[in-house]
Amino acid sequence: MQIRKLNSLRGLAAIIVFITHFSDITQWFEGALGGGSGAYGVMLFFMLSGFLMSHLYSKKAFNKTTVKHYFLARAARVVPLYLAIVLGSYIFTSLDFPLLYDIANVNVLIGHLLFLHGESVLWSIPPEVHFYFVFIIFWALAKNRLGYIYIVSIAVMILLFLTNFPRISSEINGIPYNFFNTIRSLPYFFIGVIFGLNYSTLTIPNYLKSHSFILTLCLIPLLYPAFSPVTSDAKYRMWLSYEVLLVMASVFFAIVFFVPDNNRVLANRVGDLLGKISYSLYLLHMPIILLVNKLSVSVELKLFISLLASIMVAFVSYTYFEKPVANLIRNKRATNL
Repeated sequence: MQIRKLNSLRGLAAIIVFITHFSDITQWFEGALGGGSGAYGVMLFFMLSGFLMSHLYSKKAFNKTTVKHYFLARAARVVPLYLAIVLGSYIFTSLDFPLLYDIANVNVLIGHLLFLHGESVLWSIPPEVHFYFVFIIFWALAKNRLGYIYIVSIAVMILLFLTNFPRISSEINGIPYNFFNTIRSLPYFFIGVIFGLNYSTLTIPNYLKSHSFILTLCLIPLLYPAFSPVTSDAKYRMWLSYEVLLVMASVFFAIVFFVPDNNRVLANRVGDLLGKISYSLYLLHMPIILLVNKLSVSVELKLFISLLASIMVAFVSYTYFEKPVANLIRNKRATNL
């Protein structure tokens, strides 16, 4: 069963990243909406990923066939567009025509292809792929050892906090790797998994459900460095702050569990569209903003052109590449049954 309001939440995550990068590049509002605040959109993506994997798979039988289908489905969703952009970035960089992202040599290319490293927005794809393998452990525990999922999640988060999130990143024979990005992302995946495990069984009284809980989304801008009421330097750490984790988890919980499924703000055609194209929008918006920023027009017009062009390119990417390739992989899976 589709949870329609999550489409809009996924689209909102992509828009947060877009606005952050636009603000950083153009200095819109003097960069107040930037400063790395796109992290909050990526956090939503990671929680959504953990939530949906847990919700969709934890009740299914854990065997060779279902695990194979799981990996094919995950690969169909993420890998083709990522690989196309990585290879395109390498080719364009080699031709001294930086249309996409800077992948300067074969070693950096290999780092991307092995999901060890990511330039610019591509950094978030390796942690996503790494968690697909971590989730297999949770899935194996879900039927008879469900409690271990909670114990492992809490234990890992405490360990990461006590070790101050180890900076595991370097290179091997010139091939870069960065596991720090995965390490700092794990708490958000874990939160999503825990919420997904309880979505079908947790009963929320009707008197607690309210459309007004959508206002919890307003807490996200309060985490931005330019607006945060927090006076310590923790607000600049973002990923390493469990205060941020608490707020983002609370927002996610309120939207998923307390906001009614028929909320008009979240359950609508615009949200459905943005949710569908969110992955293409996330991966492709940055080069478009950089190109539009070269125009001699007002920053407001740049915003309009950038957003419109990003949505149009993302729609084309989703319609003519992302969706057809994913369907091709899924159909191949079906024929192998």
